[in-house]
Amino acid sequence: MDRLEAMAIFVAVVETGGFTAASRRLGVPLPTVSRKVGELEAHIGTRLLVRSTRRLALTDAGSAYFQSCKRILDEVNEAENTASGEQSAPKGELVVTAPIAFGRLHVLPLVTEFLGLYTDIDVRMLLSDRNAHLLEDQIDLAVRIGELPDSSMIGTRVGSLRRVVCGSPPYFERHGTPSNPDDLVGLPCVTFEMPGSRTSWSFTSGSKGRGHTVEVNSRLSVNTAEAALDAAAAGVGITRVLSYQAANAVAQGALRVVLEAFEPDPIPVYLLHQAQGTLPLKMRSFLDFAAPRLRNRLVKISLADL
Repeated sequence: MDRLEAMAIFVAVVETGGFTAASRRLGVPLPTVSRKVGELEAHIGTRLLVRSTRRLALTDAGSAYFQSCKRILDEVNEAENTASGEQSAPKGELVVTAPIAFGRLHVLPLVTEFLGLYTDIDVRMLLSDRNAHLLEDQIDLAVRIGELPDSSMIGTRVGSLRRVVCGSPPYFERHGTPSNPDDLVGLPCVTFEMPGSRTSWSFTSGSKGRGHTVEVNSRLSVNTAEAALDAAAAGVGITRVLSYQAANAVAQGALRVVLEAFEPDPIPVYLLHQAQGTLPLKMRSFLDFAAPRLRNRLVKISLADL
């Protein structure tokens, strides 16, 4: 059995979602595709794919093996190009995920610029506020906002985002402008938080930055930052969001940031990818391109007059 050939066929089956589609992509007879994957499973001694009449799914072993196969095939291609004296150029499909709003505002512009420079790379961009599993969802790179759990993933920190409290100027005229977190008690608020903590906001207080939590009066609870900002601009209450989310409304004068001296520690932002030896050239190219540009964008956000 030619293991590299079998690996390439297995990768094509996973990427296309089926044996028939892989057969068409590779120009290989369907029985050959099925036989090669079967031989690969027999050689390894474990099932890689779960087949049914409706769908094709990776087993846990198959998911890990798929990523290893992609890396090995990429490295073989690069080694052959180097040995033949050809200039190795990054190519292939890159799958990138990011939070919806942040991805649209700050990652998509980088991706479009990147595509203009690297014409042999295609990008599949998945915008979701759910933290997708890179291995299970076959994602090459993720933009993550927040502390990273201990894992085998590699995170490159590119900056941080402030958590800001803001309200409309007319709201502050009616209710007064809070000068410390305790002034929020009893004031109408619009909450946009994780489940279980939507009625309490954390701050720092004192020269040592001690933690301080305030129970807020949630007049309206929403599940998107955009809705929270719209409601706050309409005067429903004070809200708290990430700095990049409020930037436009603040710049337009619809909202004003308060309690800046009591903001909790900024939330880190990372570019996250799997730890798997030498990175494919397409991913190294994107990391080298995107990391400094995203870092500059986050610096500008943090220095903006919010």
